[in-house]
Formats: sequence, structure tokens, C-alpha cells
Amino acid sequence: MTTKEQDLSKALESIRLNRRGFLALGAAGAGSWLLQPGQAQAAEKIKTSARIVIAGAGAAGLAAANRLSQQLQGARITLIDARKEHFYQPGFTLVAAGIKPQNYVVSSTAEYVPQGVELVQERVAEFDPEGNKVVTESGKSFAYDYLIVATGLKLDYGAISGMEVEQIGKNGMGSIYHSPAGAFATWQAMSEFADKGGVGVFQRPATEMKCAGAPLKYTFITDDHLRRRGNRSKAEILYHSNNKALFSVPIVSEKVRMLFRDRGIKVHYDRVLQSIDLGKRIATFKTPEGSTEIQYDFINVIPPMRAPDPVMNSPLPWKSGPWVAEGWMEVDKANLRHVRFPNVFGVGDIAGVPKGKTAASVKWQVPVAVDHLVADITGKTSDSVYNGYTSCPLITRLGQAMLVEFDYENNLTPSFPGVIAPLEELWISWVMKTMALKPTYISMLRGRA
Repeated sequence: MTTKEQDLSKALESIRLNRRGFLALGAAGAGSWLLQPGQAQAAEKIKTSARIVIAGAGAAGLAAANRLSQQLQGARITLIDARKEHFYQPGFTLVAAGIKPQNYVVSSTAEYVPQGVELVQERVAEFDPEGNKVVTESGKSFAYDYLIVATGLKLDYGAISGMEVEQIGKNGMGSIYHSPAGAFATWQAMSEFADKGGVGVFQRPATEMKCAGAPLKYTFITDDHLRRRGNRSKAEILYHSNNKALFSVPIVSEKVRMLFRDRGIKVHYDRVLQSIDLGKRIATFKTPEGSTEIQYDFINVIPPMRAPDPVMNSPLPWKSGPWVAEGWMEVDKANLRHVRFPNVFGVGDIAGVPKGKTAASVKWQVPVAVDHLVADITGKTSDSVYNGYTSCPLITRLGQAMLVEFDYENNLTPSFPGVIAPLEELWISWVMKTMALKPTYISMLRGRA
């Protein structure tokens, strides 16, 4: 039996032995994570001729399109995105860990587009919020009464001197964020490292980023693969934090620090990857004292993340404050409405809010933005509020994870109190990450979660 099969067998056995707790989880999940079938469609549809454009057909864009189509009758809803494939991005880490196959995270965008919504398979090249229109790369113009921007973000690999995405998976370099193929190639490179040992380098950028727990997860996963193959003593694992913490929530940061200490993972603070020499396997980091070079046998490159160029070059980003350089949209953090253009909303990774670049955040953001948009159509107001809810199923070893949930104020907000302790390494949290979250995610895309 392979290691993967052993892990799955143990997880299922854990569920069997803890059936009462698992059933409690299921009962809680039915209320907290998923609406009952048809609940989102229970209310009578609102008749309107509003023109609604959604830029981006990722998790946030598809969820918004489905919710709007369920609530409105007669609206002209246009969804614009050039990518035909849909990626289940929370699964990239699982592919890079050797837990799931590459095709686990790939489906098609079209299968989630609701009937009556027009899908335009192009990229938005220009946002014109003063003129209430967007323009695609082919030059087509789409006027709107309401705009939802759900473009996601840009992986800025070009900001790392010497980085070549074509080399992911080769010569000891991986990058779990790049793509399904990149995640699988990263798994192959990491597995080779786990077979031999050496110096493993892990890092995160100095920008806002999607799923900020992913670099930590992959560090833990690599450590565990080394241990399972009897090679941990042959390896040195180095984690480089961009600031003086390991996680934005202080209590979680301290828990990770303790786990890293117990597992012999060395931490360097205030270090940001500047350049990489792929042939010589040398990574250069910027530190308060200057630059420092590290020779590695394996490195997981996490690039800086910024707004896509069409958003960055539009009037939509913040004009002052900490997110100006990265181009995140200037939205009200409570309702996701643009501060200067009230008929524009920003949801998902592109939203310039203190927390929320995860799929779990999308699940809570989209209903709030849609509620406010629909209220505008009806001439009413909405009191829906997004409190910054973010979830991070933080894998700490194969077969265990911590289900960390928190809000804008760094309060822990567990969905299953009494069943899942947020700072404990549990099998049930592992099962949630590897088995339960994808069906919930798909329900979200279809507007039912």
C-alpha cells in the first residue's frame, strides 16, 4: 500500500471511530456551510432590465452570476473571462503534495454558467467606471448599470529576477501557485528532494497574497515526506517570512512557530526573495542588513501578487494607503462596494480589504455584494455585512490539519465549536480539507452555499 493509500485509509478509519463527532460535524455543516437545495431560489424573482457585467469567471465571478440569475428576472447578465478551464485552486497544494492527481483541480468554466447568463470568452482590457463600460481585448464594449469585478490577481513572477516559470519542476525549483501542471511538477521536484535530502527553502512574498497559509502548509508537508522516507536527518528546512510573523493572526502565528520549532524547521524573519539563479540553485533574499544568498536543493517559489494590469491601470484601485502599489480595488470592507463608484463591486482576490483572499472568503463576500446590488435595483438598502471571514485548513502533516477560521479583527471564528478545535492538529480537519471542501466549493459556484 502506498503512503497516499495509507493516509486515506487512516482518515476513513478515524471517521469510523469518531462517528458521533463526524455526524455532529455534518449537522453543523448543513447549517453553516450549505443552504438546503433550492433555498437560494425560494424568494420570488425580481423583475428588472438592469445590465450587469461580471469581469472574471473564477470562483467569485461564477458564484455572483449564479446568485444574480437566481434572484433576478429580465436582467442582462454578462460574464467576461477568456479562460475556458476552471481551476479549483484550494486543491493545488494537494496536487503538489502528491495527495490528489492533477485533473482533480480542473473542470470547465461553462459547466457552472447559469442559463440566461451570456459568457464572453475574452479578457477585459479596460475598465471605464466613469463611462459605465468595460472594453475587451478585441475592442468590444459592454455598457453596464452595475459592475462586479472578480478578476482575481496576477502572479508577478517577473518581479523575481532570474525566475522562469517554464522551469517549474526542474532542477529543484517548484511553485505550487502557478497552475495545475505547475503544482504537479512541484510535487515531482519535492518528492525527489524528499528521497535525497539537502537544503529546502520556503518563503512568501511581501505583498498581499491568496491563501497565505499555503507556504506554511507546503513546508509542513515537505517535512513530513522527509520523515516518512527516513531522510529528515539528511535535510535542513528553512522558512523565510517577509515580516516578523508567520501568520497574520497572532495566536496562529505563535502556534505555527512552536510547531516549526518542534520539527526543526528554521525560521528567518524579514527576508524577501529578490532573485534566483536556477542553474546554480542560489536564491538571493533582501534583508534589513542587505542581500544574502542561500544555496538550495529544493525551493518553493511564491511570487509577489498584484492586481491584474487592466485593474491596476484603471481608476478602480486605492489612491492612498498600504495597497496602492499592488493595485487592489478601493472597496468598502463591509459591503464590497467601491468607495468612489457606487455601482461597482469588487469581490474575491481583487478586493482591497484587510483579509479575504481565499475561496472561503468568497463564499461570504459574494452574498453580501449581491444583496447590496439587488437592493439598489429595488430602491432599497441592505444591511448585509462581510466581517472579514477567512478560513485556512492548515495542513501540518499528512493526515492532520488545523481548521483556522478568523475575521477582520483576528478573532477566531470556528464554524464547528465543540467538534473542531481551531488550533489542534486533527484528522477531521484533514478530512475536511481533502474530501469535504471541494463539494462545498462547487455548491458555492452554483450559488447554493
